[in-house]
Amino acid sequence: MTYVKGPRIRRADLKRFFAKARRPGFSARAMRILVAALGLLLALVAPACAVDRLDPVPRVAVISAYEPEWKVPKTSVGEATSHQANGVEFVAGTLAGRNVVLFLSGVGMVNAAMIAQLALDRFDVTAIVVSGIAGGVDPGLHIGDLVVAERWGQYLDPVFAHETDGKFQPPAWMKTPYPNFGMIFPIETGVRRSGSAMERRFWFDADPGMLAAAGKVGAVELKRCTVEQRCLNRAPRLVVGANGVSGAVFVDNAAFRQYLLDTFKAQVVDMESAAVAMVAYANRVPFISFRSLSDLAGGEGGTNELRAFFQLASDNSAAVVQRFLALWTPPR
Repeated sequence: MTYVKGPRIRRADLKRFFAKARRPGFSARAMRILVAALGLLLALVAPACAVDRLDPVPRVAVISAYEPEWKVPKTSVGEATSHQANGVEFVAGTLAGRNVVLFLSGVGMVNAAMIAQLALDRFDVTAIVVSGIAGGVDPGLHIGDLVVAERWGQYLDPVFAHETDGKFQPPAWMKTPYPNFGMIFPIETGVRRSGSAMERRFWFDADPGMLAAAGKVGAVELKRCTVEQRCLNRAPRLVVGANGVSGAVFVDNAAFRQYLLDTFKAQVVDMESAAVAMVAYANRVPFISFRSLSDLAGGEGGTNELRAFFQLASDNSAAVVQRFLALWTPPR
């Protein structure tokens, strides 16, 4: 944030001035001059106190969490210009014929929300697209499949309940709309947005128009083998719809994976999308998230596969996002 540096006005000086202004000898003309001067000062200072926009062009924000997820889209940006804000690199340019701004949020819910809002403050963002990897929850999905959920919920904004005689009981006055996993009782998240009172909600929807465009992506050539020639045993497929959930934890637990499936009918779990969806909702900006499965969140029955397939999954997500951008028309 930028401020204008000017002469220092001390409280004592103001008190003496206004004390003098109340005296009979202080003319109405002098008071009008004072009011005009104060108005001019506010007009000069207020714009300078506002956040500086780094770029005036309306752009679609394409967000990834960490480095491997934006390797492909970053190198594909045309007319690229790099901007810096709060230590974050923003790459503005064109991708699939659209004006975009690409950046990394960092891993986790707090990072995702913080950097998404930073982008909205510093750029004219017309819509938000998340691209990256995730864990598969639905047993009907496989590593490499790509999920575009129609809504996202934050499951780890919970109550850790008190245990009595081997049973967990949250405070009687607290609403717990979902079944618990041990002491963990998920609750709804409070959110504010312009023109509305504070509300509590669990689900944040993907934009219907963006979701419809994702459903028309059709066949995209997706990778089946890593650079080390470790290959998937089936071709990846694109799944549009159903639910995604997010939390500030890396899930690699079969029992908790089953809980997410049973409780939220989730197909996919990640660590950022619901946070970005909430920021988009609060700012009334269209949102969608593309997540390619790098692992099965503990459902592999053995070692977690993320390290083997994270780059393949990242690249496949980026390929589908570029196809989506070519098909979908931003709101402005």
